[in-house]
Amino acid sequence: MQHVQQANLLSGPHIILILIIVLLLFGGKKIPELMRGLGQGMREFKDASKGDKSEEVDAKEKKIEEL
Repeated sequence: MQHVQQANLLSGPHIILILIIVLLLFGGKKIPELMRGLGQGMREFKDASKGDKSEEVDAKEKKIEEL
């Protein structure tokens, strides 16, 4: 049998290295814009998923009222 070791892909030094590479690629001025865009995208996704759930609840309530 072969023994497979799990690798810690996101340990402390790896995260720091990734952050340094991102800083070098995009520069200090561009990172806040990227994070802002990421936050807005996450917020829109969350709002859209909540909207779908509220539409389902409204449809179920209408069916109950019809009965």
